[in-house]
Amino acid sequence: MSKVIVFGGSGFLGSHVADKLSSSGHQVTIFDIKDSPYLKSNQKIIINDIVNLKEDDFLFRGINYIYNFAGISDIEEAKSNPLGTIKSNILNNMILLNACKFNKIKRYIFASSVYANSQSGNFYSISKKSCEEYIKTFSSLHNLEYTILRFGSLYGQRSDDTNGIRKILKNAIFNENISYSGNQQAVRRYINVLDAAKACVNTLRAKYKNKHVNITGNKKIKVEQFLKILSKILKISKKVKFLNKKTTGHYNITPFTFKPKKGQNFKYKPSVNFYNEILKLVKEIKNEKRFKNFN
Repeated sequence: MSKVIVFGGSGFLGSHVADKLSSSGHQVTIFDIKDSPYLKSNQKIIINDIVNLKEDDFLFRGINYIYNFAGISDIEEAKSNPLGTIKSNILNNMILLNACKFNKIKRYIFASSVYANSQSGNFYSISKKSCEEYIKTFSSLHNLEYTILRFGSLYGQRSDDTNGIRKILKNAIFNENISYSGNQQAVRRYINVLDAAKACVNTLRAKYKNKHVNITGNKKIKVEQFLKILSKILKISKKVKFLNKKTTGHYNITPFTFKPKKGQNFKYKPSVNFYNEILKLVKEIKNEKRFKNFN
């Protein structure tokens, strides 16, 4: 049984990864600045800020693997708070790298993004590129094993209102209209968080040592097609609006404009159907609306 710390383990992706690690037999400690409503009885949690940690902190003793999902993951938040993005993404990454070296951690698994390959994404993209470069250089200097996970467009249960799919669904259900900040040519490879979490655990295998791994959906989905189907599901007769915002920082068809070290695509068989999971999210948000109206 391996001992694992999941930094950012109270959040959307981190909580699912913590659950998958626990069900796979690993001993899991969650570290986050906030409590987790998803904490399992066989998991521990420490509520603190990474910046308060020292490299010889007792927390790291006996740990085999560290997953880092902590930090600012919303492009708009990163754009409006560049100093906070440096602290939460770059500085915290360095603190954990030093802890890995001092405590001889077996491998450091870092949550990056497909935006690390892009000129889009403003300060968020820059922070992920920087973290990847720090990790690679740190590894070459100190012989630290790593795996860099570049995530595509995630969706699913436990997502918050910064998540792209949830934003679209919540706006549609609460305001009875469907809009998209980009344009009609937009394409995404949506991946359910359950499949992404499974991939995160599987990349502990030796063949992913010192690799960059792209974790995205297997199929391209045209956003326009998805929105039209959503309008039928919700029986919204208003025309889908494409806002064509040029200041969002999001990519259009592909994020891959920058050329850092090429990552390999994680191959998997999806465990869920995209539109079935969308229906589950629709039900969840409708219940949220009813609860809000009741109160």
